[in-house]
Formats: sequence, C-alpha cells, structure tokens
Amino acid sequence: MRVAMYYSNRDVRIEEMPVPSIQQDEVLMRIESSGICGSDVMEWYRKDKVPLVLGHEVSGIVEKVGDEVSKFEVGDRVIAAHHVPCNTCHYCLKGDHTVCDTLRKTNFYPGGFAEYVRLPAINVDRGTFRIPDDMSFDAATFIEPVACVIRGQQRAGLKHGLSVLVLGSGIAGVLHVCLARASGAGLIVATDVIEHRLEAAAKFGADVVLHAQHDIPEEMRRMNRGRLADIVIVSTGAVPAIKQALESVERGGTILFFAPTESPVIIPKPINEIFWRSDVTLTTSYAGSPADHVTAMRLIAKGNVPVMDMITHKLALKDTGLGFQMVANPQSYTALKVIVHPCT
Repeated sequence: MRVAMYYSNRDVRIEEMPVPSIQQDEVLMRIESSGICGSDVMEWYRKDKVPLVLGHEVSGIVEKVGDEVSKFEVGDRVIAAHHVPCNTCHYCLKGDHTVCDTLRKTNFYPGGFAEYVRLPAINVDRGTFRIPDDMSFDAATFIEPVACVIRGQQRAGLKHGLSVLVLGSGIAGVLHVCLARASGAGLIVATDVIEHRLEAAAKFGADVVLHAQHDIPEEMRRMNRGRLADIVIVSTGAVPAIKQALESVERGGTILFFAPTESPVIIPKPINEIFWRSDVTLTTSYAGSPADHVTAMRLIAKGNVPVMDMITHKLALKDTGLGFQMVANPQSYTALKVIVHPCT
C-alpha cells in the first residue's frame, strides 16, 4: 500500500509499505479521508521520531475483521480514535480519561496518511464508531478535533452567556468559536495575525475579530461593559499570546491553554495577582475521550458545527506534502482545513 512518510514539513514522501496484517481481535480499516491537524506540523515535536506516518483524524470503511470481532462488519463506515483510555484506572474513574497511561500509549498503525490502518483490539472496543449514513467521510474527519474542543471547553467551564476570547484562529480556534456559539456564549472575540483566519472566525461565529497586535485587554473592556473575558482560550503556540491571555481574563475567569509552545514558557505573573486577588483558573486540555467523540459526532450530524464549510482543500495522497506546506505556512496559503484522500 502507499503511505505518506513524514521526514519533515518540507519532506513528505510517498512510499510503499505492506498492508498491515490483523489479529483475531483487530480490524483493518481502509482510509477514505484524513485531516491534517495543526499538531501534525509541529516539527519540533516530531523531529526525533521520524520517519513516520502521521494522521489521526480519519474516517473510512472496515476492510477486514478478525474472527473474534463482533461489533463491526466488512463494509461498515467508521471513524477511529487513535488514542483510547483503559476506562478502569484512577484517572479514568474520576473522569480524567485523557491523562490515562493507556491513552498515551495506544495508537493505530501506521497512521492516517496511508491507504489502510490496523486498529488494535482496544481501539476497536472503545475507540471505533459507525458514522451516520448521511455523513460524508470528509465531515467525519472532524469528529476527533471537535471532540478535543468539547473536552477543552468543558474543562474551561464554558456555558451560556459567558464572554469568550479565542487567541489564534486556525482551525482549532475556529472550532472553539463555533462550539462556543453553539453553547450559547455571550460576546465571542477572536484574534489572529492572518487576515483570512480572521475572516473564517467571523464566518463561523465570532462577534468581533481583531488583529493580535491590537491592545486586546483594552478592546475587551470597551466591548464588554468594562470587563475582560470570562473565558480565554489560547489556540496558538505563539508566546506573546500567553501574556495576552493573562492580561485579558476577568476576575473569576478561566484561561484554557489549548495549544503547546515550542520552547518552554514561564508565566510572567505573580501568583498572588493571578490566584489570590483575581481568583483566575488556569487549565489545559489534551485529546478527547470516547464519550467526547460520540458527542462530537452528534453535533456534526445535527449541523451544529458546519464542518464541510471549513474545508478549503482536498488532496490526493500524492499531494500530502503540499498539504503539509499549506498547514505549516498559513501566511503563504489560504488553507483553513486540508483533507487528504489516501486512496486517490
């Protein structure tokens, strides 16, 4: 089978690998659609692990099932989570599935930018879901990223009427804007340094979009009756956004750090000022649980998240390298979401 082998953001090669063999409790999945995630182009994170086949936002068709598999049949239209929790450990039992040791170790093989992947037994059992007949494979690739956003907003305590500031309007930021709007948030403000991303944030639910070089705290106060943002979501690894977030959160508010930074960042604020005097909560979010995937699928199916309108480019497997360039260089391309079709 063909795979897109990742060596760097500028070096993605179409290579041949054997179609994975499966055990009796496993599934072979033919990949129809695979989304390029912003994390796929975090070169600093990947450089010590290359070469490898990336891709975790996948949808496709069950090609083969092991003799012991009863949940799925050949021909089923499915999505599969690459990381799945054990559901029985200390962390899972208290609802923190995404810090489960098992979740951090599980994955499918070799990766979503391939014609086929092997789904291990644990992924088949608790991380593979049939998609509705009327949901396209392209739309289904959004289930995983929407699940991550759902979990993040739950951790941030986002609810009806709260003001929201989203720093960074790539696809993750746009999904945060869209889900915040669907959740009934109050004022939603989005920032970025790239014009087409600001346009996308406005299109998908932001009340106001601002270039990140503006005085964001001052603008928030002006638009929000003298108050800063109840919820600040940092959807960019840009270091200046960290300082901006700390200066833009209202007393009693929450900052959700949704994106990692390439280099270590020290939070430049006195603890007393952040916590004791202002009662601000700082939190993070990683991945999504199986339940979050189910919720995401329902929201997409109902049209609450118009994901098909977010897709800007659809590519054949041979053009995966171009797709990586589009995502890694947003200043040079107008891509918001790039989908690869591995079997074309």
